[in-house]
Amino acid sequence: MGAIQRGPSGHYTAKIRIKGFPPLSRTFPTRPEAETWLDEQETLIRKRIHEVKKETERHRIATECAPQYRTLGDLMRRYLAVVTPQKRSADQEALRMKGLLKHSLADCPISSLSPQRVAEWRDLRLQSVSSSTVKRDMTLLAHVLKIACDEWGEPFAKNPFRAVRRPREARPRDRRFNAGEEVALLAACDEARAAYLRPIVELAIETAMRQSEIVGLDWSRVNLARRSVHLTMTKNGTSRGVPLSLRAMNVLDQLPGDRLGQVFAGVTAEAVKRAFIRARKRAGMEDFRFHDLRHEATSRLFEKGLTVPEVARITGHKTWTMLERYTHLQLEDVARRLD
Repeated sequence: MGAIQRGPSGHYTAKIRIKGFPPLSRTFPTRPEAETWLDEQETLIRKRIHEVKKETERHRIATECAPQYRTLGDLMRRYLAVVTPQKRSADQEALRMKGLLKHSLADCPISSLSPQRVAEWRDLRLQSVSSSTVKRDMTLLAHVLKIACDEWGEPFAKNPFRAVRRPREARPRDRRFNAGEEVALLAACDEARAAYLRPIVELAIETAMRQSEIVGLDWSRVNLARRSVHLTMTKNGTSRGVPLSLRAMNVLDQLPGDRLGQVFAGVTAEAVKRAFIRARKRAGMEDFRFHDLRHEATSRLFEKGLTVPEVARITGHKTWTMLERYTHLQLEDVARRLD
């Protein structure tokens, strides 16, 4: 690997030339000194060559064993399999992700996933769905890339879903029952093949609970003697108690079964959603959503004279600003208070 030459001056020059390494040379007054230096340098080079070979082999094994992510859809599918099942809203997110996988953006190579490409997809998506839906889609896909970068070794210098503008938030809905609509909706629920639909709708109207909270309700959390329900896990991650009106008590009391396990056994949020859409259409209420029942229920709590802290404790809202979005009092009731 190396050689030692004696110069005209009588000194000894040690030289090392190895492919892939810069040439080394040094001159010494005696040959033993040159040999010692040469041995030391050759030892260091051999060690470095060994380390490079080991690193190369580790990289080869890692490359062969690791999943190959070529498109955004590849990352989305792994996220759907690994991350989504750990979430409380796993079922809803899985449906959203499967829908997004059908878009052409999922076929975009990771190397071509730029803010410009995301902006084009955003603008196209806004032509068919609401700005709120697009914002939720962008938030989900931004988290897909964050996990891919932080945990799966995908090198994203900048998350393209966070680099583009989010759609402007749509105005909060203020939809409440119009005259005769509650009766029409409940009658349409009675016509449904799903016997659980009317009780679920009535509980939503009486308690202001979310659809997911009603569907996930367990009899062990229902205390009819104390007229209350204890929700252990809610959308904002905290537990809360919900008082039961006489109407809500009557709905729960008339449910069939042995009052063990899930109150609405085997019922999923998606099944309720589809059954409600069909009932809403039969009732002629095309612009009414299940979540509007929460608007209605919250407004009724205020109309009954409850205070902001009392309503917030029932609904689980953290601030008045958040609660105000769900509160649309009937003007006639407000006017009567002014008399």
